[in-house]
Amino acid sequence: MAKARLSQEGVVFALAVALFVVFAATLNNFLTAGNLIALVRSVSILGILGLGMGLVVIGRGIDLAMVATMVVSLSWVLSMAQAGMPFDTALVYGALLALVIGLGSGILIAYADIPAIFTTLAMGLVMYGSGRAFLFQIDVQNSPAGVDWFDFLGRGAFLGLPMPIVAFAVLAALVALVLMRTRFGRFVYAAGDNALAARITGLPLRPLIVAQYVISALIAFLAGVVMAAAVSGMSTRVYNSTMIYDVLLVVVLGGISLSGGRGSVRNVLVGTLLVGVLLNGMTILDITYTTQNLIKSLILLLAITVDSFINPRDEQTSQQSQGDI
Repeated sequence: MAKARLSQEGVVFALAVALFVVFAATLNNFLTAGNLIALVRSVSILGILGLGMGLVVIGRGIDLAMVATMVVSLSWVLSMAQAGMPFDTALVYGALLALVIGLGSGILIAYADIPAIFTTLAMGLVMYGSGRAFLFQIDVQNSPAGVDWFDFLGRGAFLGLPMPIVAFAVLAALVALVLMRTRFGRFVYAAGDNALAARITGLPLRPLIVAQYVISALIAFLAGVVMAAAVSGMSTRVYNSTMIYDVLLVVVLGGISLSGGRGSVRNVLVGTLLVGVLLNGMTILDITYTTQNLIKSLILLLAITVDSFINPRDEQTSQQSQGDI
């Protein structure tokens, strides 16, 4: 199984590199400084969101509220900062809002036994509507001026690397450490692989599920911080885009199984690289937004179909694929 996963990662990485080389050779504007900066920004934000989504999917869940969490919490932060609140204080309030969103989703999923896909979809809609009604009134919130560390996060560099990529790398290392080196990470894999067996062996399954969605929401908040720093603001229109499906594309194409219990941060990294290059290339080719969505949806559907055959989600399908029934 490990060899199969490594092989899949290798194939995805090779495709990403090949696509990058093809675009660099055929598209005049691909290797320009402006485009590479745009590519770095999009890759880092997609990747950070992919880390949160990947953790939840490994635990056999899904979080469709991530983009709403990012947009609403950061729009509120920027709105409060524009109204005169100290930016650091506003960030604390935004992080608390993200925590509450994740906590609400996790409790409904773990204790009310509502399927994650419906819970998080509804939570995203509720939070976006509530945010527009009560927390901020305009579509675009601008970043405050004069916050040096925030400006550096968006436009600075460390050892020659743009800070959004550095932030992505640091968060990736932390998530990898949590998944691979902590008891919590081992519990996530165990619950994702076989929730019934995990419950029988005494794993605190319900609190574990809640913790996953809280972490996912906080990671979405951090993605929003990086995005707002990089583009000097936050647009609520991001919620109405297909970004959440791009995040799913990162996770599934990278090789994290929707059946749970399989995958790692490496899968998020290679999936982010491939999807980022693909989206950037389609934009330079001036492919219409509708056509881009069609291409992405077909790729996502194909990836999910392949994953369902390689990693059957239920025991009956698993036995059937092995010829037992």
